[in-house]
Amino acid sequence: MNRIIFFLSLLFPVFFTLSCEEDEEVTGLPELILNSEITEAHFGDSIPFAAKVRDAENVPLSTLKAQLYFGDEMVQETVIRTKKEGEYTGKIFVPFLKDVPNGTATLKFVLQNIKFAIEEQSVAVDLLRPDYPALIFVTEDEEYQMIRTDLYQYKVTANFPQKVKGYIKTPVLDEHGNVITFGWENGGVTHESDNPITFSNYAAGEYDITFNTLTYEASPFITLEFAGEEMIMVDDNNYKVEVELQQNQVVEVEGVPDMDQWWIDPDFFQGNEDGTFTFLPVAGKYRVIANFEHNYFIVEAMAGDELATLQEDGSGALWIIGTDIGKPSLSNEVGWNTDKALCMAQFAPKKYRVTVVGGESVNATAINFKFFHQKGWGGEYKNDNLTTESEVVFVGDGTNGRDPGNLGLVEGVTLTEGTVYRFEVDITAGKEKAVLTVTELQE
Repeated sequence: MNRIIFFLSLLFPVFFTLSCEEDEEVTGLPELILNSEITEAHFGDSIPFAAKVRDAENVPLSTLKAQLYFGDEMVQETVIRTKKEGEYTGKIFVPFLKDVPNGTATLKFVLQNIKFAIEEQSVAVDLLRPDYPALIFVTEDEEYQMIRTDLYQYKVTANFPQKVKGYIKTPVLDEHGNVITFGWENGGVTHESDNPITFSNYAAGEYDITFNTLTYEASPFITLEFAGEEMIMVDDNNYKVEVELQQNQVVEVEGVPDMDQWWIDPDFFQGNEDGTFTFLPVAGKYRVIANFEHNYFIVEAMAGDELATLQEDGSGALWIIGTDIGKPSLSNEVGWNTDKALCMAQFAPKKYRVTVVGGESVNATAINFKFFHQKGWGGEYKNDNLTTESEVVFVGDGTNGRDPGNLGLVEGVTLTEGTVYRFEVDITAGKEKAVLTVTELQE
């Protein structure tokens, strides 16, 4: 009982205070006189304003707010603390937004005193999209002038590499204007960013870079197609597509410049004389990434909208994480970075393989990688569920020089430089009875 009385005694003062605040009388008579003629501005401007403020009943003032409305939506606000009566000045920024045409906005001024009495005044402002005489394309080494070719449309023509990075900025039109920058964010061009945009052409040389300050449409970006599906740009060096593929399906790749210089993964593709490729693994959904840093296609098995994992019956996907292996070469070693895990090709149901070259894509003198059930930490193969009779590679057990499941080269054995080796994992007997074979392929 005493605990209840103590608890209620804490609550009563709170209720009393709230009640007083709710019943507090709004008093005072704020007065606001605008000293600025604001009738027109550009998107991207900082509109200056000045106002004389006072309270006719001498109630201390609190704030003067300048609020910009597009229709019923407030898009910008400037708040000034008004400690005493007098003249106050400030600026309010007009947002530069995509696809917004010329129109009329409302600039509202709200003066409030400390007793919550307010005075409001509104002004209609005609907003115009700037028609810049030129833009500037800024790269790491140089600035290029983009000439105006039409309303809101600009271009620069110059000798560029096949890929060129830079952002675009505007000049300042007048004393109220600001520099607006356009860069790359979240898969597209946007304002108030100077992150480089990676423009790309099918070949180096003279070509146009264009930009529209209304729609933010920009060019050129190479269009890549894999098996008839357009690939989406992930970042500067990667384009991806997620597609259903059939075993032995003939795949066409379009839009990749210098395709003859790309490394073609023999676990997933066989090159054909007509420039097409035959897809080698079992049918299913795959994520294919065109990687321009190392010039090859990364292929990863999927299950629905997620990357595939190894199932109890041995189907799904098998992944490699560890050192001394990489595609297309050891310069892109997987290491213990799960983001770089290699998806093995399922060349037959529940049978997986990876093909490597001694001294090129696999270390010829030592290896230390293992097989995982997913692209990441979690399920993995150890010596209790992975066996091998290979005379080249052994499975670590924690006492033989390798952690459980990690692969190593048999003592006294090295791989031959330039020789092709194929690691195959057979899981047809079930997930807990995987068998590894290592074969030296003869040319």
